[in-house]
Amino acid sequence: MPSQPNTIIDQDLATIAAAPLPWHEFSGGTVLITGAAGFLPAYMVETILHLNRTTLQKSARVIALVRNVERARERFHRYLDRDDLQIVVQNISDPLTITTPVDYIIHAASQASPLFYRTDPVGTLSANVLGTWHLLTAAQQHPVKGFLFFSSGEVYGILPPGTPSIAEHEGGFLDPTDVRSCYGESKRMAETMCVAWAHQYNIPTRIVRPFHTYGPGMKLDDGRVFADFVRDILTGGPIVLQSDGSARRSFCYLADATLGFFTTLLRGENGAAYNIANPGGECSIAELADRLAAEFKDEAITVERRTRTDPNYFVSPIRSTIPNIDKARALGWLPTHTIEQGFRRTVKSYR
Repeated sequence: MPSQPNTIIDQDLATIAAAPLPWHEFSGGTVLITGAAGFLPAYMVETILHLNRTTLQKSARVIALVRNVERARERFHRYLDRDDLQIVVQNISDPLTITTPVDYIIHAASQASPLFYRTDPVGTLSANVLGTWHLLTAAQQHPVKGFLFFSSGEVYGILPPGTPSIAEHEGGFLDPTDVRSCYGESKRMAETMCVAWAHQYNIPTRIVRPFHTYGPGMKLDDGRVFADFVRDILTGGPIVLQSDGSARRSFCYLADATLGFFTTLLRGENGAAYNIANPGGECSIAELADRLAAEFKDEAITVERRTRTDPNYFVSPIRSTIPNIDKARALGWLPTHTIEQGFRRTVKSYR
């Protein structure tokens, strides 16, 4: 992340905060966010800190739980002198060290990169299962106003060929004996835990299932294809395609997704899951490469096809998962950025 204010990020935060959500519910409260320095939750941290300066009558306190304090300080460098942000270092797989009551819990700590599925499958599933257990237990002991769990579109597994857009009550096959399933299966288990605690203990849990989300702040070396493509553009190209590019994905800009997360937390039904994705950003990997090359043609960006050589990378067996967002749309949320707009903003944010 840049070490100085970022115009793109500031514009995104202002756009999110301008949405007609009941932001006042955060006023004077405490929000615990796990994995807070990660790509997706960091925008939620920054949104609340932005609301403190622009919207809320009384500031909300953000407890940012992280594993790497240096990374957190780098990510939140411009907020370190503020008393509404507290950084706490802990592995969420361990028993929770925070004992003070909180009003909202957002559990986003997770190893989402495919690079970890082979090298650290135990750590991958532990954050999803053990971490969720610790946080739900805390919410049971100290009642909260809202509990948001970050699941994933990977819970849908492998769908039959020709399956149309996938809704929240549907699903496909995941092989529990495939080590790559450490991510998808543990997300499924954590979702079931959220529903169980909502049913038995009346914890106001909500679940978001992000699909392929990109934008400012993502790590450009985490192995996901959209991050690779942005890195390729920033280094002058070419955009390197390391597969046949036939897999189809739905790409959603971070600011749109963040608004979807907050909409689910503040308006969603208890125990319910919501797809947070952009069906309008659906295309094949090859099409994405070609569209980005066309968008940045003034920089002479081209597409080059190569064979992947990283032995630790797990190729997803999922060929196509197109999300249905009718449930989130019914809450009042709708993504607005096209692929070209979103990736143009993303590249500009790094420059």
